[in-house]
Amino acid sequence: MTVQPRIAIYGAGMVGTYLGGRLHEHAKVRFIARPHVAATLKEQGLTVSDLHGYRKHLPAESLDIATQSHAARDVDAVLVTVKSAATMEVAHELADVLAPGTLVISFQNGVRNTAELRAALPSCPVLAGMVPFNVTQPEPAHFHQGSSGVLMAEQSPALASLLATFSASGLPLQQRDDMQAVLWAKLLINLNNPLNALSGLPLREELAQRAWRQCLALLQQEGLRVLHAAGIRPAQLTALPARWLPTVLSMPDAVFHRIASRMLAIDPLARSSTWDDLQAKRRTEVDYINGEIVALATSKGLRAPANAYLVALMREAEQCYVRWQPQALLRTLRNPP
Repeated sequence: MTVQPRIAIYGAGMVGTYLGGRLHEHAKVRFIARPHVAATLKEQGLTVSDLHGYRKHLPAESLDIATQSHAARDVDAVLVTVKSAATMEVAHELADVLAPGTLVISFQNGVRNTAELRAALPSCPVLAGMVPFNVTQPEPAHFHQGSSGVLMAEQSPALASLLATFSASGLPLQQRDDMQAVLWAKLLINLNNPLNALSGLPLREELAQRAWRQCLALLQQEGLRVLHAAGIRPAQLTALPARWLPTVLSMPDAVFHRIASRMLAIDPLARSSTWDDLQAKRRTEVDYINGEIVALATSKGLRAPANAYLVALMREAEQCYVRWQPQALLRTLRNPP
């Protein structure tokens, strides 16, 4: 009989709860969640689904749910899925409870989380991971994968015992030896997150409109210039190299829809995590996405005015949400105040 690995989901938000729900049948999963999330799961159980037709309901009594960090004490691996701003707090909490050698994988947005976790957990293997797909929450205890993509993680012998578990769960884990380049490439794609939030539209509807794509192309062009100046070459995560994306995004709708249809292969209701944060009145992760481009530019004596202005807009939206029209936002991003 194969012994199932013990996996803690630290930060059972949308991504973490979805991953845990998929892994549940093939691993002993423990969800470490905020009290209100834990209460919902204990009352309603958990439903996970995806755009390809997968759907499974896990009864509440089958779930292992906790709210305190000490619940990670006896696990084989921890998947960290908290917001980037909480990484250092979580790192110190885990440092107090994890046994030496416990595997930790960061499945978070941003490019700094793994380094922060490693600094606080020197006795544990800490690996960078990347979730390429979007997860939405149609109902309180229902988490839905709205786009495609393969999970990625830093290549390491420490992953050997988990690879079969992830594959059996329908979440094959691709090992990469260029994870920092992968994270920067994902960040370039995530520059759309605040745009999607400001549009008020589902992702597919937003990206179907050229003016919104031109806004994203402008942000990506600025980001690519900064990455080039820093000597960073982002990995290729899509059918096209990252440097070609702004050109393709800027194409007229008819041309874009014909040659880049895979970019629109998204569940019609899917939205960005930044949109979800605004609706929940949470602080967004814009500092760890667009703000990273601004910070890197500053470190190289450069400016990233369009991304900097979008960070400022999101700070305003966190206080008072206002939808933008794409043409107006495009004009502003081209000549930010």
